[in-house]
Amino acid sequence: MAKERWLGRELLEVVSTEFRDRSMEYYRYALESGVTTVNGHIAQPDTIILNGDCIQNVVHRHEPPVTSTPVKVILHDVERQFIVVDKPGSIPVHASGRYFRNTLVGILENELGYKKAYTVNRLDRLTSGLMIIPLTVERARELTSEFMAGTVRKEYVARCKGEFPTEEITCEEPLLTVDRQMGLNIVHPEGKVYLSVSLKNGPVLIMTQPAKTIFNRVRYDTNTDTSVVRSHQIRVHLQFLGHPIANDPVYSETKIWGGNLGKGGINIVPSEERAAPAPPPHLQSHTDSVGSPESLSKGMGEHQRSGPGVKLLPRETGMDIGMGSPVPLSSEAVDVITRLRNMKDEDEDWSRWRDVVFRAKGKLTPNLALKPPPPSNQRKRGGHARFVDEKLNQAMDPNVHDPPIVSASTSASPTASAAPPGLATPSDLSTPEPEVPSIDPPTQLSDEEVLRKVATMNPQAESTAVVQSDNLYCPECYLPLHPDPKPERLYIFLHAKRYTTSLGSFETEMPEWAAEGWSWDRS
Repeated sequence: MAKERWLGRELLEVVSTEFRDRSMEYYRYALESGVTTVNGHIAQPDTIILNGDCIQNVVHRHEPPVTSTPVKVILHDVERQFIVVDKPGSIPVHASGRYFRNTLVGILENELGYKKAYTVNRLDRLTSGLMIIPLTVERARELTSEFMAGTVRKEYVARCKGEFPTEEITCEEPLLTVDRQMGLNIVHPEGKVYLSVSLKNGPVLIMTQPAKTIFNRVRYDTNTDTSVVRSHQIRVHLQFLGHPIANDPVYSETKIWGGNLGKGGINIVPSEERAAPAPPPHLQSHTDSVGSPESLSKGMGEHQRSGPGVKLLPRETGMDIGMGSPVPLSSEAVDVITRLRNMKDEDEDWSRWRDVVFRAKGKLTPNLALKPPPPSNQRKRGGHARFVDEKLNQAMDPNVHDPPIVSASTSASPTASAAPPGLATPSDLSTPEPEVPSIDPPTQLSDEEVLRKVATMNPQAESTAVVQSDNLYCPECYLPLHPDPKPERLYIFLHAKRYTTSLGSFETEMPEWAAEGWSWDRS
C-alpha cells in the first residue's frame, strides 16, 4: 500500500528516491516496460500515487551475501510459549530491501520449523546477539508492553577504537535519523527522545527522556588499539565520544567522517547546497561518451537542463539527499551522506554506473495476473494473493529453495511485492487482471553495440575474481555483479549479550571478537 510520503508524487520519482540498487535509467526502462501495477492496472513512470493505492512489482531479486553462522536457539520454553535465540550479524530480523529468504523470521519459520515467530523488538542487521521471540500473540503483547514501558534491562558488548576510559561514561545526546536509506543517525538537538510508560494508581503516565547510554570498559587490547566495552547499544554515542565501533562501516570510516571520525558531533547549520551525482574517475570517460545512467536528460546542455519546461527528478540533481530528514541538513551532513553513498557504490564495484546492458533487451513483460480470491469463509488469515502463473507462486514460496526460472522476457525468477522492489506483499488482496502492454520491437541498442560499450567499463583493479571474469552481469536480469564483502564487513562488533524481563534473565556467550588480544583483517 502507498505510504504517506509517496502521496501526490510520480511513480518514477518515488522509486528512484526510495531505492538506489539500480540506475535512474533502468528504473524508467522497467516502469515503461509495464512491470509495475497500481490497483491492478499497468502503471507508467508519471503515474501519480494516491492514498490507498496498491502498488505491485515483479523483480528478479539478488539477495546479498550473509554469514554462514547459524541462528542458535538458546531456549525453547514450551509452557510459556517463547524462544530465546542468538542472531548472527548480517541477517535482518524481517524481510526488507533485497533480503527475502535470509532473515531471522524466515529462518525460524522455514528452516527451524516454528509455525509463527512474533518479534517484539529488533536488532540491526549488522548487530548480533540475543532476542526473545514470542510464539503466540498473547505472549507477544505482554512482552511488547514491557519494552514500551522501558522495564527490559539490556546489556550489549562492543569493540571500539582507541583506549576507552576506565571510569563509567554516560552519554545522553539526542539522536536524529537524517537518511533512512543509509540508516544514518547524528547527534542533533531536534533528535528523538525515548518514551517511558509507567503505571501509577491505575492511569498510564507517559514521560519522555533523552537517549541515554552507559558505558563500562571491559578491557583494552594494545595490539589492535581497541577496547571492549559494555553498553546499551547506541553506536552513535560511541562515535560521539570518539570511540566508534572498530569495524562499523558507517560510523568508523575515515573516508566518510574524516580523521576526527565525527567525535563531538557535526555542524548542523542548514544548507541548500547540493550536487548532481558524479561517476567515479575510472568510469568518467565512458559516462562522457554514452551519457550518465543517473541522468534522464542526456544530450541536454546545462543551459537546456535548467531551462523552462525541463523537469529534473530529485535524484538527478542531488536534491534527494535530505528528502526524508525531519530537519534541514547542513553542508557537512550532506557531504557525509554523499560519501556514504559513494562508499556503498564502491563496495558494489560501482554497479549503478555500469548499469547499461539492459539497453540491449526488449521490454519486460511479466504476467502479473492474479487469481480471484477464494470465498471469504475459505480464506486463510495472512494468506497471500496467488498469481495465475504457477511459476511465480513457486518463486514466492519460501519453502521452495530452488524456485524455477520464469520463462518470459524478464528471464527472471521474480518476487511479487506490494510496492516497488523490497516491500512486502499484501494479504487477502483482490486485484483485477492487469492490462498487458503491447510490445513493440526493441528500439534500444543491439547486443553487439552494448557489449562493445561494456568493454570500456572495466571494474576496479582491487575487485574480486568474480567481477574481473567475463561474467560481469547477471545473465538473467543483466544486473551488474559486484564482489562479496570480506567476512568482517558482514557484521559489526556489537552484540546483545543479556536481556532481563519478567520472563527471566537470559544471556549468550561472549562473541569471539571480544576475546582478549583478538585481531582481524583490517586491510
